[in-house]
Amino acid sequence: MGKPFQVHLVSDATGETLNAIAKAALAQFEGVEVEEHAYTLVRSRRQLERAIEHIREAPGFVFFTLVNPDLRNELLAQCGRLSIPCLDVLEAPVSMLRQFLGAAETHRPGGQHEVDQRYLLRIEALNFTIQHDDGQSLDSLNDAEIILVGASRTSKTPTCVYLAIRGLRAANVPLVPGIPLPEALLRATKPLIVGLWASPDRLIQVRRNRLATMGEARDTDYVELESVRAEIAATRKLYEQHEWPSIDVSRRSIEETAAAIINLLSERMVARA
Repeated sequence: MGKPFQVHLVSDATGETLNAIAKAALAQFEGVEVEEHAYTLVRSRRQLERAIEHIREAPGFVFFTLVNPDLRNELLAQCGRLSIPCLDVLEAPVSMLRQFLGAAETHRPGGQHEVDQRYLLRIEALNFTIQHDDGQSLDSLNDAEIILVGASRTSKTPTCVYLAIRGLRAANVPLVPGIPLPEALLRATKPLIVGLWASPDRLIQVRRNRLATMGEARDTDYVELESVRAEIAATRKLYEQHEWPSIDVSRRSIEETAAAIINLLSERMVARA
């Protein structure tokens, strides 16, 4: 195996945007071993010099987001001297917006992370999701924007948390064999209710891993193939009976599942409008 490909991520904010863009780009190249180096909150020349020193020691591709023109130009100049490829991932969209809006940018780092009304709404959504996890707080279930239902280990909780970070009030209700649906779920008219399910093999694998982390090695109906098949069939039949849209999460990431749910929510809003 050869040496890993070095990638440097230099940001004057938290680095979330930069990290997401770099990962999306690198995901297109299979079989390439990558070693990432992240430098966040780079807002002074001294901080930038430290990052450049590390880049000099381990040359590789540099992705960056620096809105301060002086720091940006210094990084470009230093990378040019070292013959290291360097890309400002925000340059093209900011330039196009500047032309489209006819306005100059503020050069304010981390502007998307300011504590504004949208930020407060995301915190409120996250608090709501935590309070309504796993069938809790059913008396206010109808206040949710999205309710996820599904059998155990179908990624309901992490998907709800991801949706909450996007500012959506998400709740989830587990479907347990032999236990009737809570009346609050059946009475809910405002939220979009989405059913999650997974293939038997995938669900058994996830459940076995969960039991292993708990130190439980015994086989039960929870991981028995025929029982799991029957459980999945029952949940899918339930979704059809209530005309709830459903999503197969067997091979989906949390982000992909959340994106599909947001699309369903958008379609519902358009239909109602």
